Amino acid sequence: MAFYREEVKEYEEKIIKINRVAKVLKGGRKFSFNCLMAVGDVNGKVGLGFGKANETTDAMRKAANDGKRYMIQIPVNDEGTIPFEMIGQWGNARVLLKPGRPGTGIIAGGSVRAILEVSGMKNIVTKALTSGSQTNIARATMDALKKISNVYKKWQVRQTFKQMENNNEKGKG
Repeated sequence: MAFYREEVKEYEEKIIKINRVAKVLKGGRKFSFNCLMAVGDVNGKVGLGFGKANETTDAMRKAANDGKRYMIQIPVNDEGTIPFEMIGQWGNARVLLKPGRPGTGIIAGGSVRAILEVSGMKNIVTKALTSGSQTNIARATMDALKKISNVYKKWQVRQTFKQMENNNEKGKG
């Protein structure tokens, strides 16, 4: 009797776009593929990866590895949303991310939805303010999430300093 070890997936992967690219050479056309993929742990960590190869499976594997390499941690509260709204920009694309009330779900389209699903968001409202390619929209979404993460870290530092000041004032009085 053989026992099979189940492969435990550490990260969830969603393909946003697979594109076939042709390069014209002396002997004819050479085709290759590129893949844009969102990778996340469904607990606040998310990354966006881009891979190019001659086969689709190799491009997908490279994109997954690239996404794991460049992951960011997003502050997700108990309601499954972001703490405040933010606009991300990449190239011509601009994306607005707003916190959603409990029960809202993920209101997003295309590449934004894939990124938010693998990040573990449950209630969020988004709007693509200016259109662009799927790649630019995805990168604008990651830019907004990165900004949220940076601002949230600064806010946490301020809160700890305020608590320290309040504790010092209580000790003096």
